[in-house]
Amino acid sequence: MSNPFRPMRRFKQQLSEEECIKILKEEPRGVLSVLGDDGYPYGLPIDHYYDEETGKIYFHGAKEGHKIDALKRCDKASLCVMDKGYKIPGEWPWHIRSVIVFGRIHEVTDPVFLEKELRRLGAKYIPTQEELDEEIAKSMARVCFLEMTIDHMTGKLVKES
Repeated sequence: MSNPFRPMRRFKQQLSEEECIKILKEEPRGVLSVLGDDGYPYGLPIDHYYDEETGKIYFHGAKEGHKIDALKRCDKASLCVMDKGYKIPGEWPWHIRSVIVFGRIHEVTDPVFLEKELRRLGAKYIPTQEELDEEIAKSMARVCFLEMTIDHMTGKLVKES
């Protein structure tokens, strides 16, 4: 089977895998895109967590809705995450690093693994252990926890102009 992913056209701007992972770990959210209703793309802003142990990306959300319906029809998705960017003094354009991940998403159902990864995701966003414990106790039974296996990942440094 041939590789379905295109090589990066602007390869001189390509980020290393380590730089891509750093962005996935540090940036709080990205845009998850799935194949929505009637073949239309559906992109939504979403919190995420990159797990270095598994090399996978995790998300959480409601157990029903447009995203879940789309993933039931087709498990392929992409995630785009951008950093905050920077400016070089004396220049007007922003320099922005972005990562695009292509992969397949499925729901995590193992309760032990689910709680472990939910705690890791929550630790990225929730300020205290007490608040994290409260949130997990309150919402764990109703949360849909999703795992993305990465099939392909690229990153690029773009200079706006």
